[in-house]
This record gives sequence, C-alpha cells and structure tokens, in this order.
Amino acid sequence: MEKQTLRLFESMSLARFENGYWYVKELKDFAKGLGLKQVGKLRKDELEAAIRLFLQTGVLKNPALRPLVQNGKRDASGGLSPDKLITIFKNDAETKQFLLRESERIAPGLKVRSGARYRLNRWREKQIAGGVPLTYGDLVREWVRLNQSSEPFKRIPHGRYINFLSDFFTHEAGATREDAIRAWDSVKALNIPKDYHSWKNQSGIASTSK
Repeated sequence: MEKQTLRLFESMSLARFENGYWYVKELKDFAKGLGLKQVGKLRKDELEAAIRLFLQTGVLKNPALRPLVQNGKRDASGGLSPDKLITIFKNDAETKQFLLRESERIAPGLKVRSGARYRLNRWREKQIAGGVPLTYGDLVREWVRLNQSSEPFKRIPHGRYINFLSDFFTHEAGATREDAIRAWDSVKALNIPKDYHSWKNQSGIASTSK
C-alpha cells in the first residue's frame, strides 16, 4: 500500500490533493502561504474549495459566500421574531432556541434530521449571497421543510469521515465502531480517494498479495 506523503505543495495535482487527508491547520498554513486573505475565518470546506480552485486554475480566490467580517450587534441581541430580517446571524443559543420554538408551532413534534442544521446554514448563506432578503420566519420554514422532507440528503462533499462510516456500517455486517475507526485511520494514510469503496478495493489487493 502506498502511504501518503503528508505535504501540500503548489505544483501538486488535484488528484493528489483529493486523495490526501488534510487537517485544518495544514490547510490554513498552506492557504496563508499562497496569499489567501482572512484564512483564519474560513471553514475547512471553504479552505479546501480555495485550494482546489488554485490547483486547477492557478487562481487564488476566497470562496466564502458569507461575510467574513460583520460589524454591529448580532441579530439575537435585540430579540428575534419571524418578521425580522437576517443581518448579522450567529449560531448562538438564542437563535437555536428560537428556531426550535417557532418550528414547533408550525410542526408540533418535529423530529430533527441529522445534517439538517448544516444544510440550513448553507442554504441561508447561498440565498443571502444571491441578494435574497431573508427573515427569521423564512429560516424557520426552511428548517421545517428540511426536517419533514423524506428525500435523502445529498452527501456533504467534505464530510468524508461521516460518509465513510455510513458506508462502512452499511456494507460490513457486524462491524463495531472500533472497526470503522481503524479502517478510517488506514484509508487516511493511503494515496487513494477517502471513501469506503476505495478502501475496500485497496484492502482486497493487499490481502491477495500476502
């Protein structure tokens, strides 16, 4: 099995980048070295998107759809209501409580789906970046829609650990969490895509070559 060389460099191929597993600090240090601004305010998926674009095109661009610097009081500090426009949003306790309280009025007993909050935040960012004025009532309605929908969520592009574990438990009968974590640690160290099927294929090759 080919072990990963744990180093990011400007001339690396996109495939090499995608096959690697990079920690946030590594991504931040590399992006900062490239000259990307406000690196410390970016999420891991945003850092990966910026580096991916650079490796493909040589263009260095901040991919964030949300404003990275916001001046003024957060919306929740003045109290929240359904008709209040979203201006300075924070995922704070007050906002989460408001979301749950108002959604309960629309859909009593609403069950929260795993991954719904992540998708709600990305939806909000995309709408606001597109110039759509949103109220907190709009946010509540989208939250209810996401949690009531029976349609499977699309996979999170950068959620490789979550996706790997999901596939591992689906295909490995009787597997324990410890088994899954060992397999994940193994795939992280290899120069292959970080998904279950690549790991399974590589494991099969390794076992037949012994």
